[in-house]
Amino acid sequence: MSLRKIFAETMVETAKSDPNLVVIVGDISHGIFSPFRESFPDRYFNIGICEPAMVNVAAGLSAQKLIPVVHTIAPFLIERSYEQIKLDFGYQELGVNLVSVGGAFDYSKLGCSHHCYTDYSLMAKFENANIFFPGSEIEFSQLFAQNYDNGKINYFRLTENPHSLKFDSKEVQTGKAITVCSGGDLTIATTGASLEIAHKVALYLARIGSAVDLIYFPTLKPFDSEAIIKSVSITKKVVVFEELSAQDGLFNLVIKSLSGKFAFKSEQIAVNDFVRSYGTYDALLDDSGLSFENLLRKSIDLVSQI
Repeated sequence: MSLRKIFAETMVETAKSDPNLVVIVGDISHGIFSPFRESFPDRYFNIGICEPAMVNVAAGLSAQKLIPVVHTIAPFLIERSYEQIKLDFGYQELGVNLVSVGGAFDYSKLGCSHHCYTDYSLMAKFENANIFFPGSEIEFSQLFAQNYDNGKINYFRLTENPHSLKFDSKEVQTGKAITVCSGGDLTIATTGASLEIAHKVALYLARIGSAVDLIYFPTLKPFDSEAIIKSVSITKKVVVFEELSAQDGLFNLVIKSLSGKFAFKSEQIAVNDFVRSYGTYDALLDDSGLSFENLLRKSIDLVSQI
């Protein structure tokens, strides 16, 4: 089942027990939200492709002590509507749940207007924000349940390319990393959909004699600095693999956490430039260096360094 479908089902179940939950969409996901719309017609609003106005409406509802869930494609929800998020929620100190689809290259064939790899960077500017990159169904359902009514700016990026790993619900906790593999030769840090490739690389390295500590971050803010410090204090080498801008993403969080603690070596694989090309999701990952081969090569190079 897709994360978007789980999202819609989670809204129905949450609304049954919480009469304050309202859903606002930007002319998207009508089919999967039909059960919510039919069950709670007075709590479902389609504002159309007017994303800044959609955020404005959500702020008004939040000011009336309702709990808005705002949903559309990532570049339109976060980049296009950023001024409204800043003024209506950051300045007014209101709570909201922003739930996007189409992060990074999920809408690869629709071109650069539908790419989004700067969302973490923008949302991280708010001290009162939580940022979640769930890569599986259980991650979203657990993180949403733990946070949706906390009065903060919660951002959930849903991927159209979920990873295939299975986590127990007890492993998924706000602000906590998950150790997927344990090893002392190299740390690989990753988040969201990127876990799929990172895990394959970790397994391959294990087969050729290099033990990887694979640290996965479903939550980017608050960030689990303790987990990355603990890992890299042993391995002394870390590769950060992320579908985010190289200018401000998971690598930045890792380096800030490790700075001044001990000597270590690091590599970053991220989106380095503005991506203009079309193609499949996998093709755009390859173009950006976010491939199995590139991660494997950089990991082997780092492990071999003294």
